[in-house]
Amino acid sequence: MASSQTAQDLEATVEIAAPPATVWSLVADPTRAREWSPQVLRTFVRGRPVQEGTTFLNLNHRGPLVWPTTAKVTSFDPHVRFAFRVAENRTTWSFTLEPTADGGTRLTNRRETSEGISALSLVMTRVALGGVDRFTAELREGMQETLAKVKAAAEASA
Repeated sequence: MASSQTAQDLEATVEIAAPPATVWSLVADPTRAREWSPQVLRTFVRGRPVQEGTTFLNLNHRGPLVWPTTAKVTSFDPHVRFAFRVAENRTTWSFTLEPTADGGTRLTNRRETSEGISALSLVMTRVALGGVDRFTAELREGMQETLAKVKAAAEASA
């Protein structure tokens, strides 16, 4: 595992037996994040429809600890890619959709840290969330849980 000083990109992928349009309708609406992510309590979107440049506020939690983050949609390519940058920690989260040969979708969830993670976020993670390595492991598990929930919902509606 990387040291707690290292910003790690994270990625998880799942195959879904539903077309990209179905999967897109689930992942490209930030207000639905609480249905998928074990960390998100609620999302407030500023402006509709959601598009590149839309901003939103997430209320995140881990047990009794609750914290807000603000984000801006940086990529909104229907049925292909939805991404947003979190202001407080400088990470970019995305969903990339690829059609499969059998009419399904390969969905990839990523956390990119190309700008590193903000010093404030690293300190808060060490102080309140048990350290960067532990929190990163939780994020990895959360990504798997998110993809499993999206898969179940998409396949149930396909």
